[in-house]
Amino acid sequence: MFKVNYNPDVLSCLANLSNDEVFTPPRLVNNMLDMLPEELWRDKNATFLDPVSKSGVFLREIAKRLTEGLEEEFPDQQERVNHIFKNQLFGIAITELTSMLSRRSVYCSKYANGKYSICTEFEKKDGNILYDRIEHTWKNGKCTYCGASKGEYDRDESLETHAYQFIHTENPEELFDMRFDVIVGNPPYQLGDAGHGKSAGPIYDLFVEQAKKLKPRYLTMIIPSRWFAGGKGLSGFREEMLNDERMKILVDFPDASEVFPGVDIAGGVCYFLWERDYSGPCKVLNIYKGDIQRSVRPLNEFDTFIRFGDAVSIVKKVRELNESNMSDQVSSRKPFGLATNIRPKEKGDLHLVWSGGEGPYPSDEIDKGEEIIDKWKVMTSKVSYDHAGQPNSEGMRRVLSKVEILPPGHICTETYLVAGSFDSKEEAEHLEGYLKTKFLRFLVSLLSFSQDITKGRFSFVPILDMTERWTDDKLYKKYDLNEHEIEFIESVIMDMD
Repeated sequence: MFKVNYNPDVLSCLANLSNDEVFTPPRLVNNMLDMLPEELWRDKNATFLDPVSKSGVFLREIAKRLTEGLEEEFPDQQERVNHIFKNQLFGIAITELTSMLSRRSVYCSKYANGKYSICTEFEKKDGNILYDRIEHTWKNGKCTYCGASKGEYDRDESLETHAYQFIHTENPEELFDMRFDVIVGNPPYQLGDAGHGKSAGPIYDLFVEQAKKLKPRYLTMIIPSRWFAGGKGLSGFREEMLNDERMKILVDFPDASEVFPGVDIAGGVCYFLWERDYSGPCKVLNIYKGDIQRSVRPLNEFDTFIRFGDAVSIVKKVRELNESNMSDQVSSRKPFGLATNIRPKEKGDLHLVWSGGEGPYPSDEIDKGEEIIDKWKVMTSKVSYDHAGQPNSEGMRRVLSKVEILPPGHICTETYLVAGSFDSKEEAEHLEGYLKTKFLRFLVSLLSFSQDITKGRFSFVPILDMTERWTDDKLYKKYDLNEHEIEFIESVIMDMD
C-alpha cells in the first residue's frame, strides 16, 4: 500500500474578491508567460512589473523561471535568488490586503526584510512590492483618473478606496524611477461610475493604456473580451487596440469559466501579447471547450473585432454587395418612448405590449414613434436569449429571444426593439422570417458580447427586399457561402422554432 500526499498550490485555491477583481490561477499565468521569448528567462538584466498584484502569482511564476534560467550565471542559489528578487521583480498591489498576500507569495514572508524572507538583501519591509493608500481626485462627482463615483468611493480610512496607484498618477515611471522590459497582470475590470442606477464603467482599459506609456518591450494582460464590439465608453480603446500593429498574439475565451472557474464574465475574457518592436498581423486563437480556432489577420479589418476566424470570410462576402445594414433600420431604446416599467391603462385607443402581456394605452401619451404606429411592425426582445451572450453547453447560441409582429395600432415598451415597419402584413411576415434565420442571427451574434441586443448589433446584417421570403438556403446561395462556412454557421446557431 502506498500513501499519496496531495499538496495543492494555495494560489490555485483562493476565492475571488469579486467578478471584477479575480485571482489568476497559476496555470493561466504560465500560459501567458509562455508567449514571452525564452531568452528572457536567461537575461539577468530583464525587469518585470506586475502593476496590479493581487496574489503575487505572476511574480512568483516569473521568479521560478528566472531561478532556473540564471543557474549558470549565478551558480550560488542564494546569490541568484537575491539578484532576481532585488533587481528584476517589481509589483504594485491593488489593496493593502493583497500587498501582504503578494509579499507572502513572492518572498515567503510577511515582510520582505523579515527573518524568513528568501531574499536577504532587502532593507525595507515592502521590498519591491509597493502599496500606498491613494485617494481619488474628485470633480463633478467623479474621479478624474478612473471615473469612479464619489458617492460610492469617497470613504473613510477604514475602507479601501479602490483608487489604484498605477493609474492614479500622471507619470507611472516615477513609481519605481525605471522602465521595464515586461509588464504583466490581471487588472480590476470595472468600478461604479455614477451612471444611472448601479451603473459600472470599465476600468481595465486604463491599466492597458498606462502600461503602454511605460514603453515596455512586452506587455501581456488578461481582460474582458467585451471591448471587441461593445462595452461602455470603450470605443476609443477599441479603435486604438484594433489599429495597434504591435498586438502580436490574442487568445480569446468566449466562456470565462474556462480560465476562471466559477466566474461569470459576460462576453468572455482574453489575454494578449503586445510587443513594442513588432509590427504586423496578429495571431488569434479562439478557445472553447478545448477546441481551438487559429488565424493570422490584422485586427482592424472591421470597426469591431470578429472573434471567430471562420466568420471573417462570411462577413466579407456579405459586405461585397455594398447593401445597407439593419442598424440604420432597427429602432433605438424606447421605440415609442415608453420605459420598461410602463403598464397598460384602464382605457386607451392603442394596444400596449409589455413583458407580461398587453392592454390599452392612450395615443395622446405617445410622443415618439408616432409615424409607425399604424404600420405592420416586427419587434424583437432587447434582451438576448443567451445568458450574458454566452453559448450553451453545446457551444450554440439562439441570440434573439422573441420575434413577433405588431399589427397597426399596437405599440411596445422598452423591453423590445422594432426591427422594421411596413404598410403590408406580408412584408412584416417576411422580416419576421428573416430575423429567425440562422444566417441573420449569426451575424448579430458576432457583435453580441453581453445580454443586451441593441441596434448596433445589426451592423453586419444587410437590409433586403421584404417583398421576398428569405430562408437560410436562399441566403447562403445569395452570398455564395461555401460548405465550410455554412457548416460553421449551423454549428454555432441553433434553430429558433
